[in-house]
Amino acid sequence: MLLPLFLLLTAATFIYLACESFVNGVEWVGHKLHVSQTATATVLAALGTALPESVVTLVAVAFGDDPAHKDIGIGAALGGPLALSTLAYAVIGWSLVANRRRNGRATSLAQVDGRRLSRDQSWFLGIFAVKIALGALAFTVKPWLGILFLAAYAVYIGREMRDPGTGDVEGTREPLKFRPRDGEPTLTWALLQTCVALVVIFVASQMFVGQIDDLAPAIGLPPQLTALLLSPIATELPETMNALIWVRQGRERMALANISGAMMIQATVPTAFGLFFTPWMLDSTLFLAAAITALAVVSLIFAFRSGLVTGEKLARVGWLYGLFAGALVLMR
Repeated sequence: MLLPLFLLLTAATFIYLACESFVNGVEWVGHKLHVSQTATATVLAALGTALPESVVTLVAVAFGDDPAHKDIGIGAALGGPLALSTLAYAVIGWSLVANRRRNGRATSLAQVDGRRLSRDQSWFLGIFAVKIALGALAFTVKPWLGILFLAAYAVYIGREMRDPGTGDVEGTREPLKFRPRDGEPTLTWALLQTCVALVVIFVASQMFVGQIDDLAPAIGLPPQLTALLLSPIATELPETMNALIWVRQGRERMALANISGAMMIQATVPTAFGLFFTPWMLDSTLFLAAAITALAVVSLIFAFRSGLVTGEKLARVGWLYGLFAGALVLMR
């Protein structure tokens, strides 16, 4: 048990260090492509970290040789949004409180665009509701509806890339780690650093998930609980790490936008894969995960619309994941 635990901590360390390089690189990529800071976080950063796990989901549902593998893919499509809407926002909230109190600042986020964040959460909730409704229905053309989910994400990307954001630049970019002496590194170097960091994140994330699978039986967790409770935390770790790094740098707006963008990917791309390659029929545990996710998103919408976003408000959604875990244990 000591070896898997050591490897787990090693993988988490590599993920964090790689995320630091990724965040640094993707900011320069966005700058070179004249993309707003918010769109850099919602689209470029979210796409980068979500792409590897989306590929894993695609492999599970398209090439899985038994129903269990396809069920894992469907579970990932529901577990990802659950982990992001509860634990990821809660971790950011706790980090905001600790970071701002350490620096003697109020924990309210005056610079956050609550209107935009609430709009993104409303978009997510609408798409998510359709996604869940399809999981209760069986009809012939259902696989073709996956195209609509991909189209919805394409529309989201187009809208984000055209939106100029608030117009305020949040913080200052650190020198590109691959070229620390260049005041204005080239796009090629920025892309190279970003891609190398993504490869490390992907490999370390797979190692992290593998060690969780090895540790779960040792602590008495059955495979089903591991897939629904622990695996989503592991797969969404890069997004959470990115957000924590931006919070540490004082870029709260980019941190929240990154999670918001990652949620939009999780609502659409894995769902499309699931519709294409599986019957997409959800069981009671997945409906429970969906209900908890929806509850978390509704609470986030109210928090963002209130105009006074605080770290404490964001931290409160974390208890919903605990509620899901307790209910899941009782159901099993």
